[in-house]
Amino acid sequence: MSDDALRVELVAADRLVWSGEAKMVIARTTEGDVGVLPNHAPMLSLMVDGIVDIQTTDGETWIAAVDAGFLSVANNRVSVLAEHAEMSHEIDLEKARHDLDRAKEHGEMDDDAQAAVRRHEARVRAAEQAS
Repeated sequence: MSDDALRVELVAADRLVWSGEAKMVIARTTEGDVGVLPNHAPMLSLMVDGIVDIQTTDGETWIAAVDAGFLSVANNRVSVLAEHAEMSHEIDLEKARHDLDRAKEHGEMDDDAQAAVRRHEARVRAAEQAS
């Protein structure tokens, strides 16, 4: 791997979701969106429910919906670790929209219900961006 590429692994608790070389990774952290380019300074951040956008060295774009987790960057290696992660092409957009509508139907929402809404919103955004 050259110094102008990142080695990226997107990992869920139960599987390796995506692995390859990229020229850029964008993820949402507790501090806001962060873009990682080759030779980025080392960092470890907490991610929030959202999407991860991976721009490969081949010019492809891969988008995934992820739950909260960790983003680690060191020596041109990027690790995205989440409890659940789903590539946009694996998401049924209509079902994701239906699940989001059902999650929003609750009047008063506790923290768990709000987290469920954020997860469903991320799935819808990922599927919409890929189409």
